Amino acid sequence: MSTIFRIAVAQLNFLVGDIKGNTQIILDSIQKAKQVSADLLIFPELALSGYPSEDLLLREDFKNQIQHALKIIQKKSIDIAILLGHPDFSSKGIYNAASLIENKKIVSTYHKQCLPNYGVFDEYRYFIPGNAGGLFTIKGLHIGILICEDLWYSQPASILKENGAQLLICINASPFDYIKAKQRLKVTTDRIKETNLPILYVHGIGGQDDLIFDGGSQALDAKGHLVAEAGFFKETLWLVDLKINSLAQFVPQTLLSQPLTNEIIYKALILGVRDYVNKNHFPGVLIGLSGGIDSALVLAIAVDALGKDRVHAVFLPSRYTSKLSQHIVQALVNKLGVHVNTLSIEPSFSAFLTTLNLDPKHPPVGLAIENIQARCRAIILMALSNQQGHLLLNCTNKSELAVGYGTLYGDMVGGFSVLKDVSKTRVYQLATYRNSEHIFPSSLMTRPPSAELFENQKDEDTLPPYDQLDPILELYVEQDKSIDDIVKAGFTREVAQKVINLVNKNEYKRRQLALGPRITPRAFGRERRYPITSGFLSS
Repeated sequence: MSTIFRIAVAQLNFLVGDIKGNTQIILDSIQKAKQVSADLLIFPELALSGYPSEDLLLREDFKNQIQHALKIIQKKSIDIAILLGHPDFSSKGIYNAASLIENKKIVSTYHKQCLPNYGVFDEYRYFIPGNAGGLFTIKGLHIGILICEDLWYSQPASILKENGAQLLICINASPFDYIKAKQRLKVTTDRIKETNLPILYVHGIGGQDDLIFDGGSQALDAKGHLVAEAGFFKETLWLVDLKINSLAQFVPQTLLSQPLTNEIIYKALILGVRDYVNKNHFPGVLIGLSGGIDSALVLAIAVDALGKDRVHAVFLPSRYTSKLSQHIVQALVNKLGVHVNTLSIEPSFSAFLTTLNLDPKHPPVGLAIENIQARCRAIILMALSNQQGHLLLNCTNKSELAVGYGTLYGDMVGGFSVLKDVSKTRVYQLATYRNSEHIFPSSLMTRPPSAELFENQKDEDTLPPYDQLDPILELYVEQDKSIDDIVKAGFTREVAQKVINLVNKNEYKRRQLALGPRITPRAFGRERRYPITSGFLSS
C-alpha cells in the first residue's frame, strides 16, 4: 500500500536584505501550500535573507531581523512542514542553514558543509562550515538535506544514504550562466548514481545586482531520469508528488521543452534588467541610441523587460552620424513603440573645439575629438537621467570592454551595463533570435560596426575582426589560456599579442564600468580580479 507525499516548491523571487518582504512571501506561500494539501513546503537557499547578502550578514540589526522573522514563521507552521533556507547566527559564527519548521517550532537545523570560495562566491568571508549531515524525518519519510555546493561533492550525499535517507533534497542559490543548467544536471545525476536515491533540486529566481538566478527546480528519479520540472525564468509554487511504499518515487509530470542557448541568455538579460530596475525603484530607463546593433539590442531587452512606456530613447547625432543611422533609429523605435528624443551634440561639440582650439582637419587630434563627442553625449544623457529619474542603461559589450574600446565618462557611462558580459558575436546572435518579429531593420544587421566618431570609421580600423577577436578573448579571459595556447588554437602571434596587450592595459577602464548581468562562466567583475598596476606578461 503506497501513500502520496506532496511537496510544494517555492521557486520565488526574494530580495536581498528585505527581511519583512521576504517573510511575507514565505507566509503567503505557507497559506497557498496548505490550500493544496502540501505535506512539505520548501524554500531555496537563504530565502529569508536573500542571496548573496554580503556584509549585511555582519550587522547586528540584520541578525535581529532574521531572528524575529523566524519566530513569526514558526507560528504559522501548523499542519505543514517547512524547509527554510536562512542564516543561522551562533556564538561560533554564522552558518548557511536549512531548518525544518513544524508545529510552531524549529525541529532541526542543517548547516551547509561545503562552502564555495571561488568565482562569484565568497562564503568563507561570512559563514563557517557545518560538520554533520542533515537527516530530517517527516511523516515517516527520511529526507537527506543538502545546500547547493554540498551536491557538488560525493561525501555529503553518500553519508546521508548510509544514514538511511530515502530522498535527497538540495536547496540552492546557484548563479546563472549559459552552461550552468547542464552542469547542475550532470552533478545531480552523478550523486544519484552514487546513492541510488531520487533528488529534488530546489532553486529560486531573480536578479541580484550582477547575478541572475534562473529557477529550473527539478525532480530526478533513482535512475537519474528527469521526471518533473518547474521551468526556467518563472516564479511558481510548484507541486511535486512522491509515491511512498518501500521506496520514494516521484510521480512523473509532463516535461517542458528545453530552451536553446540564445533564448536562455536573452531571458536572463530580461530578468536582470527588470529586477535591477524594479528592486531599486527606478521609474524607467533611458537609452542612448546610435543606430548600431548594441544599443538596438539593449532597447529591445528593455522593452521586453519593462514595457515600452517605461523605456525612453535618445538619439544624439553629430556631423559624423550617417543618414543610415538616422533611418535605423527611426525604424527601430517605430517597431517597438518607443518615443525617441533627438538632440544634436553639435552645439556642445563645437563649443569644446573652440575652447580647446582643436581643428578636426589638422591631426593629430583624432582621439581627443572622438572622446569629446562621446562625452558630450554622456553629459546630455546623464542630465536627462538626473532630470527624469530614469536609470541610464549602458550599451558597452564584453568585446569592447575587454580591449578598452570605449570612452571613460563617455559611452561607458550609465548605471547598469546590460551587455557587459555579452560578446559582440553573441550580440548578433541574440539580435537574430529576437528578430523573429522583424524589429531590427536588415540594414542594422548587415552594416559594419562603427562608433561614427569620424568619417567612414569602422571598428576594424582599430580592432581585429570580431570573428578573430571574440575567440581569442574567450581563450584568454574566460579560459586563462596563454599566448602560446592561443597560437596553437590557430591565431597568429601578432594578432594574439595585440589582443592580450589591449586586455591587460585596460583593467582600469573595466573597473569603472557599471555592473551588468553575468551570463558567462567568467565575467568581468567579482570573479576576475586582476591588478590594474601589473608587470605580468603572458607567455
